[in-house]
Amino acid sequence: MVALDRRSPLPLWAQLVDDLRHRVAANEFDEHFPTDAELSQSYGVSRHTVREAVRHLEAESLIVRGRGRLTVVQPLLEQPLDSLYSFSSSLRAQGLSERSTVRVCERRRAPAEAAEELGVGQGTDVVYVERVRFADDEPMAWDRSWLPIERAECLLGLDLSGGGLYEALATYCGLRVTGGWERIRPVIPRGEERRLLAMPSGVAAFSIERLVVADEYRVEWRRSLIRGDRYRLSVQWPAGVPTRL
Repeated sequence: MVALDRRSPLPLWAQLVDDLRHRVAANEFDEHFPTDAELSQSYGVSRHTVREAVRHLEAESLIVRGRGRLTVVQPLLEQPLDSLYSFSSSLRAQGLSERSTVRVCERRRAPAEAAEELGVGQGTDVVYVERVRFADDEPMAWDRSWLPIERAECLLGLDLSGGGLYEALATYCGLRVTGGWERIRPVIPRGEERRLLAMPSGVAAFSIERLVVADEYRVEWRRSLIRGDRYRLSVQWPAGVPTRL
């Protein structure tokens, strides 16, 4: 806990939000968050200041109101970006159950963007898979994947509600993902996107574009929308790597 600076141009409630945000990220509160009275006493601020700070933390979905006077911390899920990752494997590694609601899994014509990224002719048939991904019972991501029909037709008819797409490609199609790239940018989800992910209005998400290859073959073009209020990205640089400042 840091002392709030009453001479700072930053309002006390904003300073309080910033400090509590860091303490939440550090898992300092475990599963129980202090009451308004406890925060008021420990930080030496009014109940009004505390309530304003708590309101902003609730809007960010870092805490939620439970029964009684306590609030429960919603832990952020963290995704390292050091190498190619699987959403389902990452959730399992953090002790969470993963499942998907498969909205579409069918053969359809590739839209222009997907055809270009996969290196197939526009209008060529591809396998299209659309899923809403869950961590325990909470929606976390909306994935739309396009895959070349000649390499991924084996996915049609499979139960893709559990496990990752790359696991299915390896098991049933004999394709092991070896590399690729992705672009990440922040966006504000719109009506249907918010509904699918159960997100409050005005909260940002990560929009991710990904191209995946198996050896020399392009095997997936994916567009994902991941909740920014429940998910964070991290990168670790190995020691000894030269840094430009």
